[in-house]
Amino acid sequence: MYKTIFSHVGKYKKQAILSPVTIIGEVLMEVLIPAVTGRIIDNGIRRGDVNYVVKMGCLMVLMSVCSLCFGALAARFSAVAAMGFAKNLRGGLFRRVQGFSFANVDKFSTASLTTRLTTDVTNIQNAFMMFLRSAFRSPIMLICATTMAIKQNASLSVVFLVAIPVLGGAVFFIISKAHPRFEKMLGRYDRMNGRIQENLIGIRVVKAFAREDYEKERFGRETDSVRLAQFAAEKLVILNMPIMQLVMYASIVAILYFGGHMSVNGDIETGQLSSFIMYVGQILMSLMMLSMLFIMFVVSRASLQRIYEVLQEEPAIKDDPDSQVSAEDGSVRFENVSFSYYDDMGNLALERIDLDIQSVETIGIIGGTGSSKTSLVQLIPRLYDATEGRVIVGGHDVREYALNTLRDQVAMVLQKNVLFSGTIRDNLRWGNENATDEEIMEACKAACAHDFITGFPDGYDTDLGQGGVNVSGGQKQRLCIARALLKKPRIIILDDSTSAVDTATDSSIRKAFREKLSDTTTIIIAQRITSVMDADRIIVMDGGRITDIGTHDELMVSSEIYREVYESQQKGDDE
Repeated sequence: MYKTIFSHVGKYKKQAILSPVTIIGEVLMEVLIPAVTGRIIDNGIRRGDVNYVVKMGCLMVLMSVCSLCFGALAARFSAVAAMGFAKNLRGGLFRRVQGFSFANVDKFSTASLTTRLTTDVTNIQNAFMMFLRSAFRSPIMLICATTMAIKQNASLSVVFLVAIPVLGGAVFFIISKAHPRFEKMLGRYDRMNGRIQENLIGIRVVKAFAREDYEKERFGRETDSVRLAQFAAEKLVILNMPIMQLVMYASIVAILYFGGHMSVNGDIETGQLSSFIMYVGQILMSLMMLSMLFIMFVVSRASLQRIYEVLQEEPAIKDDPDSQVSAEDGSVRFENVSFSYYDDMGNLALERIDLDIQSVETIGIIGGTGSSKTSLVQLIPRLYDATEGRVIVGGHDVREYALNTLRDQVAMVLQKNVLFSGTIRDNLRWGNENATDEEIMEACKAACAHDFITGFPDGYDTDLGQGGVNVSGGQKQRLCIARALLKKPRIIILDDSTSAVDTATDSSIRKAFREKLSDTTTIIIAQRITSVMDADRIIVMDGGRITDIGTHDELMVSSEIYREVYESQQKGDDE
């Protein structure tokens, strides 16, 4: 786990190495200062040798300046290394997530992935920075200061034999109890972020139903849950500091007591005692920093595990980027295809689908809510893989394609219309980044979007804002259709993508499709029969199965489901 995560230090290894190197210089200067102080007291002040005091005082100042410079360099190197590491780690995580299939994203949830990319990476960044400084500074300081303290007076050093086990026991207790609490806290963070995301995406619905107070109360419960989980974890961690200080001050009192008696009896010089007390402070401070490092490790360990889970997650859809397979035409064939979102053959969304769609055919798909119409078409561009059977596109099994090649041949307008921050032109060029202005306008005219776009003051350069907040649902659908048309694919799939437009616009779009996409296989999922009744064939689905296939006239005779839907819609139109 650690090797995988810390391999992202990358080009910042130089700073990560220089930080402990400069820390060694800082520690050596700090450890020598108490020894110089003791000599000033014993050899200078007691003997009244002013020249010696001045000379050694200048040496102390020089050592202090060197220590300051080394410390400043160490702080800079560690900060650069930690922030660079965090940047690389976030980049690695984001690239990994981009390679996930829908199934992988479903497994983690969007909210959890957001937390891992933000909060968890920040936790690791802070721990890494502290590690670069404390993991080297504290042990070196502990060893050097202990050596110098024993050299000053070995008998007084016995105090450490009592202090160190107390500190070690306290740290072990905190570490063992705190880790599971931090894991629980991060899980609560995931849930809170999910609530935030859901609420912000659905803010219009919240306001339309005047549910602001309810959402505030529900969000209050989520934040309180995070607070309580965080409190349960932190209340153990905060015990570290008072325990450390208690041990440190008790040690100093003991040393002052015994050292004072030894000084009165002439067993130790005053300067030596002063130096020893300074070394005790350094020793106990280094122990305190080590304990804080262990605590930080506990806090970040849960984040390390969560990030490692993402980095180690194998994409559910395997890609062969070196594959040279290309679609020969726009044909699609399903051979005994079954599909489950949970890889559970006892819980199938699609069951034993056999279907042959000829190239350049126009296919309509009708069915009730939950009949798995969307699940069927998502298998064509490999958004999901079939659990059983084969999906063949352009004469080849979809698993034989490089994903980019396959998805370049298939354009899909999803049920949920997603636009990104930027101009209309920028969004449309998602379909073809090299599209000319003429090609963009032609696609928008085919999608009946050109007129409303030119109605904006800035036309195609109108800024859509996040998620396209300043266009209507129907306008979003038409922009998404235009974006798909710009790909000039062999197969285009419209998943209920004209549900928000009026029937006249729907008719115009279908007419444009017949004229502009005469060499493209078109698959239209719709709730309105008028949207598919001109298709070459219409597929009727129910309960994850294909119940009937035929033209409009044939299905009116042979399919009870189709006939009932048609008559109910016609009755509604008449009324």
